[in-house]
Amino acid sequence: MEDDSSIATLAAELRGAVARLRPGDRLPSSRALMARHQVSPVTVSRAIGLLSAEGLVVTRPGSGTYVAERAVPRAPADLSYGWQAVPLADRTVDAAGVLGLLSAPADGVIALSGGYLPPELQPGQALATAAARAVRRPGAWERPPLYGLLGLREWFARTAGGDVTAADVTVTGGGQAAVTLALRALLPPGAPLLVESPTYPGALDAARAAGLRPVPVPVDHDGLRTELLADAFAATGARAVYCQPTFHNPTGAVLAPERRTRVLDVARAAGAFVIEDDFARHLAIDPPPPSLVSADREGRVVHISSLTKATAPSVRVAAVVARGPVAERIRATQLVDSFFVARPLQETALELVGSPAWPRHLRTVSEALRRRRDALVSAMATHGLRPILVPRGGLHVWTALPAGTDDVALAEAALRAGVLVSAGRRYFPAEPAGPHVRLSHGSPGGEAEFARGVAILAGLLAESG
Repeated sequence: MEDDSSIATLAAELRGAVARLRPGDRLPSSRALMARHQVSPVTVSRAIGLLSAEGLVVTRPGSGTYVAERAVPRAPADLSYGWQAVPLADRTVDAAGVLGLLSAPADGVIALSGGYLPPELQPGQALATAAARAVRRPGAWERPPLYGLLGLREWFARTAGGDVTAADVTVTGGGQAAVTLALRALLPPGAPLLVESPTYPGALDAARAAGLRPVPVPVDHDGLRTELLADAFAATGARAVYCQPTFHNPTGAVLAPERRTRVLDVARAAGAFVIEDDFARHLAIDPPPPSLVSADREGRVVHISSLTKATAPSVRVAAVVARGPVAERIRATQLVDSFFVARPLQETALELVGSPAWPRHLRTVSEALRRRRDALVSAMATHGLRPILVPRGGLHVWTALPAGTDDVALAEAALRAGVLVSAGRRYFPAEPAGPHVRLSHGSPGGEAEFARGVAILAGLLAESG
């Protein structure tokens, strides 16, 4: 375990270095600091974290740590901000789940917690080519059609399948925005929302920020347990269920064929909507099943699809498929919130998915994810860790821990030891069904990193037992 005095000593030396350097200058790499000062990667990470909190440095994942711009000192305020407590009242927005997912690992930490493709699998060159073409299009900087470029909406409609058309599609600024938009449009504050348990923490944060009450419905190897869904609708009076039928986050489950039909039947009987988050369709290792919306003929499914996961974090382009009055409400909500998605970004996305590079990219991603998944599962087996299931797509492996394990404490200990994993507790809308961790094979690095990270995690688990 790292020594607090060594962290303080290294931080003091780095402050001295920052004082001698100019804004924008790069500090030595974590490996160089470890070798020079004979300290662990965690000591380096925490020392840099102290300087970052003080505003002295900025870290750029994959690039390094740099001297921050000098802040201009200002006189202390005469008054505190305490007065804001009264007008703000007791309403809060808890972004802890999202922040946990977006936090970049410190230099030198083995990240087994990524939610995006690693840089080496992102289509950087294809995106650069698409962007260069996009900005040369006539009107590239003009206002786009309010609900999205026609060509892009047609592409999302084809991806959704069934009889979905461009008229059913609204382009949004990323999948998280689409989830938030759908929840706010469908349900009033205070309403219950049925969700899978476990589920995506960003959906839980969005639901609570909208004033909704997430109500858990358990998930197993075959996805949402539909035999419990009708009971949940009857007990709560809920008018919507949020689910991820394909490559569910965090378990990786795919909703079984008979359950896919059953979800629609149960929702119909309850007079409710199904919010289908199809975020991982383009991260398939084995071919994915058809979407729920492709079988919907009555506007019951509100379908969400995104390009971000299969491309890069800053490609914030997604779509909501909806029909009937709910589609108009979704569009009206987006208009008053943000008008529309920037045209250059839409044009870039359209260029990308229409190019020969796109299917090649998807094949490359599928092959790489298969190798990475197998390497991670193999490393887990070597150390006695068993996944709930071997996922057929997506980026994650969900792992049950021995009864009595504190998954949050384990994740914190792993980070101190230089490994970033996701504690399972944040994925549950209520009490967890048991201790879990989510590991990612989409993280930067390769098989050797997976093996080292899993070995460290298994060692800590053995110590805690």
